[in-house]
Amino acid sequence: MSVFLIPDALAGDRVDQAAARVSGYSRSKIEAMIDAGGVLLSGAAVAKGSQRVSGGEMLELVEETVPAGVRVEPQLADGLRIVHEDADLVVVDKPVGVAAHPSLGWDGPSVVEHLAAAGVRVSTSGVAERQGIVQRLDVGTSGLMVVAKSETAYSILKQAFRDRTVDKTYHALVQGHPDPFVGTIEAPIARHPGADWKMAVIDGGRHSVTHYETLEAHRAATLLEIHLETGRTHQIRVHMAAIGHPCVGDPLYGADPVLAARLGLVRQWLHAVELGFTHPASGEFVTFTSPYPEDLAHALELVREG
Repeated sequence: MSVFLIPDALAGDRVDQAAARVSGYSRSKIEAMIDAGGVLLSGAAVAKGSQRVSGGEMLELVEETVPAGVRVEPQLADGLRIVHEDADLVVVDKPVGVAAHPSLGWDGPSVVEHLAAAGVRVSTSGVAERQGIVQRLDVGTSGLMVVAKSETAYSILKQAFRDRTVDKTYHALVQGHPDPFVGTIEAPIARHPGADWKMAVIDGGRHSVTHYETLEAHRAATLLEIHLETGRTHQIRVHMAAIGHPCVGDPLYGADPVLAARLGLVRQWLHAVELGFTHPASGEFVTFTSPYPEDLAHALELVREG
């Protein structure tokens, strides 16, 4: 059994999130432990991961209830492209429909499994199914990701993302016309109280900052360039929906399904077009770019045609 003290800074967080942060276990493992009765808060078994912590509480985890980790099954992912590889890291262009790493409930391809099948050895740091992963993209979001190969690179890149020194640039096609055309959205994000798989702007959530500027304005939608200052789950999708301009093709956050169907979209129009960071070995600032995939390029052309 391991015992932890919930820090006051996590007060108000879900217990599964807080437990994952203080213990280092993946959230999926914490959820499995809760189901097995192996998570205790102030001596009482936790029944649901959505239970909130107060801070200063004693958290007990019974390791015997931790299930075996999610298995990494080497398999190539169609359309995944290695943009750059050296002794310390690999940069990939992830297509839609590919997860960053294996997880419970997901049986599709992942970046981790593709790299294993391609013979790319990554860092052993991190939870088994997430070794080498220093950032993630949603399954439904395409674009650039960096994965650490050396232990030094893993440590340095993880810290760079924490310190917000990584330049993450996205392009998003959003419904309507944001006013102003250039702006910053600063609003806290947390799990949606009514849906575990959805995020929302919620008082007391994690500090989140999104900068955007208009590239093209059309009758039905606007193409934005977006720079993330923070990196929360679904951050762009949540923030754009919060100002009334959800990403086209994103019904989870209020997008018009009729417009998505007209454009032939079955996922949100969101692409990680550029990634820049200081190389952990050379100290040189490196930048990588990714073109729009075919489905997004086609949808944008239809929007341009009116």
